[in-house]
Amino acid sequence: MKKFFNCILFILIISVANKAAAQTMQAEAKLQAYTIKIGEQTKLFLSIHQPASEKVEFPKLLDTLNAKVLVVSKGKPDTTFDTNDKSRLTVTQSYLITSFDAGAYVIHPFTFTTRGGPLTTGELTLQVNTVKVDTTKAIYDIKQPLAVSYTWWDWLKDHWLWVLIALVILAGAVALTWYVKNKPKAIPLIKEVKPIIPLHIIALNKLTALRDKKLWQNNAFKEYHSELTDILREYLEKRYHIKTYEKTTDEIFEELNTVDIANENKNMLRQILQLADLVKFAKVLPVPSENELSMNSAVNFVTNTQQIIVVPTTIKQEEEAGK
Repeated sequence: MKKFFNCILFILIISVANKAAAQTMQAEAKLQAYTIKIGEQTKLFLSIHQPASEKVEFPKLLDTLNAKVLVVSKGKPDTTFDTNDKSRLTVTQSYLITSFDAGAYVIHPFTFTTRGGPLTTGELTLQVNTVKVDTTKAIYDIKQPLAVSYTWWDWLKDHWLWVLIALVILAGAVALTWYVKNKPKAIPLIKEVKPIIPLHIIALNKLTALRDKKLWQNNAFKEYHSELTDILREYLEKRYHIKTYEKTTDEIFEELNTVDIANENKNMLRQILQLADLVKFAKVLPVPSENELSMNSAVNFVTNTQQIIVVPTTIKQEEEAGK
Protein backbone atom coordinates (compact mmCIF):
# COMPACT_ATOMS: atom_id res chain seq x y z
CA MET A 1 0.00 0.00 0.00
CA LYS A 2 2.87 2.32 0.82
CA LYS A 3 4.46 1.63 -2.57
CA PHE A 4 1.16 2.51 -4.26
CA PHE A 5 0.97 5.90 -2.51
CA ASN A 6 4.63 6.60 -3.33
CA CYS A 7 3.93 5.88 -7.01
CA ILE A 8 0.92 8.25 -7.01
CA LEU A 9 3.03 10.95 -5.31
CA PHE A 10 5.80 10.55 -7.90
CA ILE A 11 3.33 10.94 -10.78
CA LEU A 12 1.87 14.08 -9.21
CA ILE A 13 5.35 15.60 -8.75
CA ILE A 14 6.24 14.91 -12.40
CA SER A 15 2.93 16.40 -13.57
CA VAL A 16 3.42 19.57 -11.50
CA ALA A 17 7.01 19.90 -12.78
CA ASN A 18 5.89 19.59 -16.39
CA LYS A 19 3.16 22.20 -15.90
CA ALA A 20 5.67 24.54 -14.24
CA ALA A 21 8.04 24.10 -17.19
CA ALA A 22 5.24 24.84 -19.64
CA GLN A 23 4.34 28.02 -17.75
CA THR A 24 7.91 29.31 -18.19
CA MET A 25 7.57 29.05 -21.99
CA GLN A 26 5.70 31.36 -24.35
CA ALA A 27 4.79 30.83 -28.02
CA GLU A 28 4.39 33.83 -30.31
CA ALA A 29 3.36 34.41 -33.94
CA LYS A 30 3.57 37.73 -35.78
CA LEU A 31 3.76 39.17 -39.30
CA GLN A 32 6.38 41.51 -40.68
CA ALA A 33 3.58 43.42 -42.42
CA TYR A 34 -0.12 42.91 -41.74
CA THR A 35 -1.23 44.68 -44.94
CA ILE A 36 0.19 43.90 -48.41
CA LYS A 37 -0.80 44.32 -52.03
CA ILE A 38 -1.71 41.39 -54.29
CA GLY A 39 1.43 39.43 -55.14
CA GLU A 40 3.61 41.16 -52.53
CA GLN A 41 5.44 39.09 -49.95
CA THR A 42 5.82 39.41 -46.21
CA LYS A 43 7.33 37.29 -43.45
CA LEU A 44 5.63 35.19 -40.79
CA PHE A 45 7.66 34.76 -37.59
CA LEU A 46 7.05 31.87 -35.16
CA SER A 47 8.93 32.23 -31.86
CA ILE A 48 9.21 30.18 -28.67
CA HIS A 49 10.68 31.62 -25.44
CA GLN A 50 11.96 28.64 -23.44
CA PRO A 51 14.58 27.27 -21.06
CA ALA A 52 17.76 26.16 -22.88
CA SER A 53 17.34 22.57 -21.67
CA GLU A 54 13.78 22.23 -22.99
CA LYS A 55 13.07 20.37 -26.25
CA VAL A 56 10.32 21.98 -28.35
CA GLU A 57 8.87 20.81 -31.66
CA PHE A 58 7.79 23.60 -34.03
CA PRO A 59 4.54 23.38 -36.02
CA LYS A 60 4.90 21.71 -39.43
CA LEU A 61 3.71 24.14 -42.10
CA LEU A 62 2.56 22.98 -45.52
CA ASP A 63 2.60 24.93 -48.80
CA THR A 64 -0.42 26.98 -47.70
CA LEU A 65 -1.60 28.58 -44.45
CA ASN A 66 -5.16 28.63 -45.79
CA ALA A 67 -6.85 28.55 -49.20
CA LYS A 68 -5.58 32.03 -50.15
CA VAL A 69 -2.27 32.49 -48.29
CA LEU A 70 0.73 30.61 -49.73
CA VAL A 71 4.06 29.69 -48.12
CA VAL A 72 6.85 30.69 -50.54
CA SER A 73 9.93 29.56 -48.58
CA LYS A 74 11.19 28.67 -45.13
CA GLY A 75 14.14 30.44 -43.49
CA LYS A 76 16.76 29.06 -41.12
CA PRO A 77 15.90 29.00 -37.39
CA ASP A 78 17.55 31.75 -35.32
CA THR A 79 18.50 31.15 -31.67
CA THR A 80 19.24 33.99 -29.24
CA PHE A 81 20.07 33.72 -25.54
CA ASP A 82 18.56 35.98 -22.89
CA THR A 83 21.22 38.55 -21.94
CA ASN A 84 20.03 38.54 -18.31
CA ASP A 85 19.57 34.76 -17.98
CA LYS A 86 21.83 32.47 -20.02
CA SER A 87 19.63 29.49 -19.12
CA ARG A 88 16.83 30.87 -21.31
CA LEU A 89 16.72 31.36 -25.05
CA THR A 90 14.39 32.30 -27.90
CA VAL A 91 14.14 30.29 -31.13
CA THR A 92 12.55 32.06 -34.12
CA GLN A 93 11.55 30.45 -37.43
CA SER A 94 10.63 32.68 -40.38
CA TYR A 95 8.46 31.89 -43.42
CA LEU A 96 8.01 33.99 -46.58
CA ILE A 97 4.31 34.16 -47.48
CA THR A 98 2.17 35.82 -50.17
CA SER A 99 -1.36 35.97 -51.56
CA PHE A 100 -2.81 36.62 -55.03
CA ASP A 101 -6.41 37.34 -53.97
CA ALA A 102 -7.62 40.51 -52.30
CA GLY A 103 -9.33 40.23 -48.93
CA ALA A 104 -8.77 39.82 -45.19
CA TYR A 105 -7.53 36.33 -44.32
CA VAL A 106 -7.40 34.84 -40.85
CA ILE A 107 -4.29 32.78 -40.10
CA HIS A 108 -5.26 30.26 -37.43
CA PRO A 109 -3.17 29.75 -34.27
CA PHE A 110 -0.06 27.57 -34.42
CA THR A 111 0.65 24.82 -31.87
CA PHE A 112 4.11 24.00 -30.45
CA THR A 113 4.71 20.57 -28.87
CA THR A 114 6.54 20.50 -25.51
CA ARG A 115 7.06 17.97 -22.74
CA GLY A 116 4.68 19.94 -20.56
CA GLY A 117 1.93 19.98 -23.18
CA PRO A 118 1.02 22.01 -26.29
CA LEU A 119 1.57 25.79 -26.50
CA THR A 120 -0.66 27.78 -28.87
CA THR A 121 -0.12 31.22 -30.43
CA GLY A 122 -2.80 33.79 -31.14
CA GLU A 123 -4.47 34.05 -34.55
CA LEU A 124 -3.34 36.62 -37.13
CA THR A 125 -5.13 38.56 -39.87
CA LEU A 126 -3.47 39.36 -43.20
CA GLN A 127 -5.08 42.16 -45.26
CA VAL A 128 -4.43 41.86 -49.02
CA ASN A 129 -5.34 44.96 -51.05
CA THR A 130 -5.82 45.30 -54.81
CA VAL A 131 -3.62 47.47 -57.03
CA LYS A 132 -5.33 50.65 -58.11
CA VAL A 133 -5.67 51.06 -61.90
CA ASP A 134 -5.90 54.50 -63.52
CA THR A 135 -8.88 54.08 -65.88
CA THR A 136 -8.65 57.66 -67.16
CA LYS A 137 -5.66 56.83 -69.35
CA ALA A 138 -6.07 55.12 -72.70
CA ILE A 139 -4.40 51.85 -73.64
CA TYR A 140 -1.62 52.25 -76.19
CA ASP A 141 -0.25 49.75 -78.68
CA ILE A 142 3.24 48.40 -78.22
CA LYS A 143 5.72 50.01 -80.58
CA GLN A 144 6.90 47.91 -83.51
CA PRO A 145 10.50 46.64 -83.37
CA LEU A 146 13.08 48.63 -85.28
CA ALA A 147 14.69 47.00 -88.31
CA VAL A 148 18.46 46.80 -87.80
CA SER A 149 20.95 45.55 -90.40
CA TYR A 150 23.05 42.76 -88.85
CA THR A 151 25.44 40.97 -91.22
CA TRP A 152 27.45 37.79 -90.81
CA TRP A 153 30.58 39.90 -90.38
CA ASP A 154 28.91 41.81 -87.54
CA TRP A 155 28.04 38.52 -85.86
CA LEU A 156 31.63 37.30 -86.27
CA LYS A 157 33.01 40.48 -84.68
CA ASP A 158 30.66 40.01 -81.70
CA HIS A 159 31.48 36.30 -81.23
CA TRP A 160 35.07 35.98 -82.47
CA LEU A 161 36.31 34.70 -79.11
CA TRP A 162 33.81 31.84 -79.03
CA VAL A 163 34.62 30.98 -82.66
CA LEU A 164 38.33 30.88 -81.81
CA ILE A 165 37.70 28.64 -78.78
CA ALA A 166 35.59 26.28 -80.91
CA LEU A 167 38.34 26.04 -83.55
CA VAL A 168 40.99 25.33 -80.88
CA ILE A 169 38.81 22.61 -79.34
CA LEU A 170 38.16 21.09 -82.76
CA ALA A 171 41.88 21.10 -83.62
CA GLY A 172 42.68 19.55 -80.25
CA ALA A 173 40.08 16.81 -80.74
CA VAL A 174 41.50 15.98 -84.20
CA ALA A 175 45.06 15.88 -82.85
CA LEU A 176 44.04 13.70 -79.90
CA THR A 177 42.18 11.28 -82.19
CA TRP A 178 45.20 10.98 -84.47
CA TYR A 179 47.52 10.40 -81.50
CA VAL A 180 45.32 7.71 -79.97
CA LYS A 181 45.08 5.84 -83.28
CA ASN A 182 48.81 6.03 -84.08
CA LYS A 183 50.54 5.82 -80.69
CA PRO A 184 52.61 2.67 -80.07
CA LYS A 185 51.20 -0.04 -77.87
CA ALA A 186 52.49 0.47 -74.36
CA ILE A 187 53.47 -2.41 -72.12
CA PRO A 188 51.03 -2.47 -69.23
CA LEU A 189 52.69 -1.64 -65.94
CA ILE A 190 51.65 -2.52 -62.44
CA LYS A 191 49.47 0.28 -61.21
CA GLU A 192 50.87 1.93 -58.15
CA VAL A 193 48.40 1.84 -55.29
CA LYS A 194 48.42 4.95 -53.19
CA PRO A 195 48.52 4.19 -49.48
CA ILE A 196 45.32 4.92 -47.57
CA ILE A 197 45.88 7.54 -44.90
CA PRO A 198 44.34 6.38 -41.59
CA LEU A 199 41.49 8.47 -40.17
CA HIS A 200 43.38 9.41 -37.02
CA ILE A 201 46.34 10.72 -39.04
CA ILE A 202 44.02 12.92 -41.10
CA ALA A 203 42.37 14.27 -37.94
CA LEU A 204 45.71 14.89 -36.18
CA ASN A 205 47.05 16.74 -39.24
CA LYS A 206 43.97 18.96 -39.26
CA LEU A 207 44.34 19.64 -35.54
CA THR A 208 47.99 20.59 -36.07
CA ALA A 209 47.01 22.96 -38.90
CA LEU A 210 44.33 24.52 -36.66
CA ARG A 211 46.85 25.00 -33.83
CA ASP A 212 49.24 26.73 -36.27
CA LYS A 213 46.52 29.25 -37.26
CA LYS A 214 46.65 30.73 -33.73
CA LEU A 215 42.98 31.73 -33.90
CA TRP A 216 42.21 32.04 -30.20
CA GLN A 217 45.48 33.94 -29.67
CA ASN A 218 43.97 36.58 -32.01
CA ASN A 219 40.63 36.58 -30.13
CA ALA A 220 38.89 34.45 -32.81
CA PHE A 221 37.44 32.17 -30.12
CA LYS A 222 34.25 31.19 -31.97
CA GLU A 223 36.11 30.28 -35.19
CA TYR A 224 38.70 28.29 -33.20
CA HIS A 225 36.16 26.16 -31.31
CA SER A 226 33.92 25.76 -34.39
CA GLU A 227 36.79 24.35 -36.48
CA LEU A 228 37.94 22.17 -33.56
CA THR A 229 34.50 20.57 -33.12
CA ASP A 230 34.07 20.18 -36.90
CA ILE A 231 37.29 18.13 -37.03
CA LEU A 232 36.08 15.90 -34.18
CA ARG A 233 32.59 15.52 -35.69
CA GLU A 234 34.10 14.41 -39.01
CA TYR A 235 36.41 11.97 -37.21
CA LEU A 236 33.56 10.49 -35.13
CA GLU A 237 31.30 10.10 -38.19
CA LYS A 238 33.95 8.26 -40.23
CA ARG A 239 35.45 6.33 -37.32
CA TYR A 240 32.24 5.06 -35.71
CA HIS A 241 29.76 5.47 -38.62
CA ILE A 242 27.37 7.71 -36.70
CA LYS A 243 25.65 10.94 -37.72
CA THR A 244 27.16 13.99 -36.00
CA TYR A 245 26.44 17.00 -38.21
CA GLU A 246 23.42 19.15 -37.35
CA LYS A 247 23.18 17.37 -33.98
CA THR A 248 23.53 18.77 -30.49
CA THR A 249 26.13 17.59 -28.02
CA ASP A 250 23.53 15.55 -26.11
CA GLU A 251 22.34 13.87 -29.33
CA ILE A 252 25.93 12.95 -30.26
CA PHE A 253 26.45 11.27 -26.89
CA GLU A 254 23.18 9.37 -27.31
CA GLU A 255 24.67 7.94 -30.53
CA LEU A 256 27.93 7.13 -28.70
CA ASN A 257 26.08 5.03 -26.10
CA THR A 258 26.24 2.12 -28.56
CA VAL A 259 29.98 2.61 -29.21
CA ASP A 260 32.76 1.05 -27.20
CA ILE A 261 34.69 4.11 -25.96
CA ALA A 262 36.33 4.37 -22.57
CA ASN A 263 34.68 6.78 -20.11
CA GLU A 264 37.92 8.76 -19.83
CA ASN A 265 37.85 9.47 -23.56
CA LYS A 266 34.13 10.31 -23.48
CA ASN A 267 34.75 12.81 -20.68
CA MET A 268 37.49 14.50 -22.75
CA LEU A 269 35.16 14.73 -25.73
CA ARG A 270 32.30 16.09 -23.58
CA GLN A 271 34.57 18.84 -22.19
CA ILE A 272 35.55 19.93 -25.71
CA LEU A 273 32.00 20.00 -27.11
CA GLN A 274 30.39 21.66 -24.06
CA LEU A 275 32.99 24.46 -23.97
CA ALA A 276 32.52 24.98 -27.73
CA ASP A 277 28.73 25.27 -27.21
CA LEU A 278 29.25 27.93 -24.55
CA VAL A 279 31.60 29.90 -26.81
CA LYS A 280 29.38 29.65 -29.92
CA PHE A 281 25.93 30.13 -28.38
CA ALA A 282 26.46 31.82 -25.00
CA LYS A 283 29.39 34.00 -26.17
CA VAL A 284 31.60 32.81 -23.30
CA LEU A 285 35.23 33.96 -23.56
CA PRO A 286 37.47 31.08 -22.41
CA VAL A 287 40.82 31.66 -20.77
CA PRO A 288 44.03 30.54 -22.58
CA SER A 289 44.35 27.39 -20.46
CA GLU A 290 40.85 26.26 -21.50
CA ASN A 291 41.66 26.76 -25.19
CA GLU A 292 44.87 24.75 -24.87
CA LEU A 293 43.09 22.06 -22.85
CA SER A 294 40.49 21.61 -25.62
CA MET A 295 43.23 21.16 -28.24
CA ASN A 296 45.25 18.76 -26.08
CA SER A 297 42.13 16.78 -25.20
CA ALA A 298 41.20 16.54 -28.89
CA VAL A 299 44.65 15.19 -29.78
CA ASN A 300 44.50 12.68 -26.90
CA PHE A 301 40.97 11.58 -27.84
CA VAL A 302 41.89 10.91 -31.47
CA THR A 303 45.11 9.15 -30.43
CA ASN A 304 43.37 6.97 -27.82
CA THR A 305 40.50 5.96 -30.13
CA GLN A 306 42.46 5.38 -33.33
CA GLN A 307 41.55 2.30 -35.30
CA ILE A 308 44.15 -0.48 -35.25
CA ILE A 309 44.94 -1.41 -38.87
CA VAL A 310 45.82 -5.04 -39.45
CA VAL A 311 47.95 -5.57 -42.56
CA PRO A 312 46.84 -8.80 -44.34
CA THR A 313 49.50 -11.42 -44.91
CA THR A 314 49.91 -12.54 -48.52
CA ILE A 315 49.96 -16.23 -49.52
CA LYS A 316 53.64 -16.00 -50.49
CA GLN A 317 54.54 -14.55 -47.07
CA GLU A 318 52.59 -17.34 -45.38
CA GLU A 319 54.50 -19.96 -47.39
CA GLU A 320 57.85 -18.41 -46.54
CA ALA A 321 56.86 -18.24 -42.88
CA GLY A 322 55.94 -21.95 -43.05
CA LYS A 323 59.43 -22.83 -44.32
